[in-house]
Amino acid sequence: MNLYDQVSEDIKAAMKARDKVRLETLRNIKKVFIEAKTAPGSNDTLDDADALKIIQKLAKQGRESAAIFTEKNRQELADNEMAQVAVIESYLPKQLSEEEIEAAVKDIIAQTGASSMKDMGKVMGLANKQMAGKADGRAISTVVKRLLS
Repeated sequence: MNLYDQVSEDIKAAMKARDKVRLETLRNIKKVFIEAKTAPGSNDTLDDADALKIIQKLAKQGRESAAIFTEKNRQELADNEMAQVAVIESYLPKQLSEEEIEAAVKDIIAQTGASSMKDMGKVMGLANKQMAGKADGRAISTVVKRLLS
């Protein structure tokens, strides 16, 4: 079952359970999925890789919104946003730890023969491909910079 179908099934389950936060979040995810499916050039399809990118983007936006709400002393809105982020993140694969990211980046550096910051683009390209959905781009970038400098 692909992610689109999984979200649709989970919407039904959330309705039956009367879980408002989960239902609202899943409906938002499905709305974004439908927009992506019907976008020009998408051939009315949405594969799991694209769906994962969308889910990652939604989680990141939610975390940023929660940070802004906290900054503006609107804790109830921040709590609601973080509850939605928790639902969104349940659809993401397990995130890699700092040590796992570092080990993967070391392998990539060895494969590419990278030796300085000039090679960062080459390393980042491969790292983002290999760790797509499993690690945040900012975390990967930090490790790559540390190892190449």
